[in-house]
Amino acid sequence: MSVLPDLAAGDVAVVTIDLHRGHLDPAVATMPLPADVCRRVLAANAELLAAARNRGIPVVHVMTAYNGIKEIASNPWWAAVADTDATRGNVLRHQLPGSPGLELMPEILDETYDLVVRTKKRYDCFHATELDHLLRSRGLRTLLVTGVNTNSCVLATTVSGNVKDYAMVVVDGAVDTMDPQLHESALALIRQAFGWVITVKEAVTAL
Repeated sequence: MSVLPDLAAGDVAVVTIDLHRGHLDPAVATMPLPADVCRRVLAANAELLAAARNRGIPVVHVMTAYNGIKEIASNPWWAAVADTDATRGNVLRHQLPGSPGLELMPEILDETYDLVVRTKKRYDCFHATELDHLLRSRGLRTLLVTGVNTNSCVLATTVSGNVKDYAMVVVDGAVDTMDPQLHESALALIRQAFGWVITVKEAVTAL
């Protein structure tokens, strides 16, 4: 692996992706991960985020929130897979106004410390959100990325961040997916062309 960016430098932030009830609370999730995976991802994120906060590193949560069904269905792929047996077949009922899924999981949110971006509409966390401005205005250029799903939102955000010249570091163990057969493939793509992949332990140690 190429030399990891200095995670003890002053330009590091943790960016979490869609750690909300819509994926991670099996009682209400519209696109759930398996319950055991939810527990594991939340525990890994809680460990990493506690370490980041203890070291004064910014934590930014980016969360999908739609204005309505038409906004979702304007994406041709999502419209095509809606109400099928695809893992995203429930997309037209996902993260709608008033949904309990719009709440971040309490295990990962510190309201007194964290920043929250609630305007994500597509896989890429940078697209049509304030994330890029938020990061650049604070001089944050090295991003530890966690969240759901490895092969869609995590991958798309890592690619987008790479082409914007951020140093993208994905934290394995703190990311997972509804498509488990594609988790490792997504990480392999990231390692090959877009950024670094390290474990939670490696991240905590490096911070």
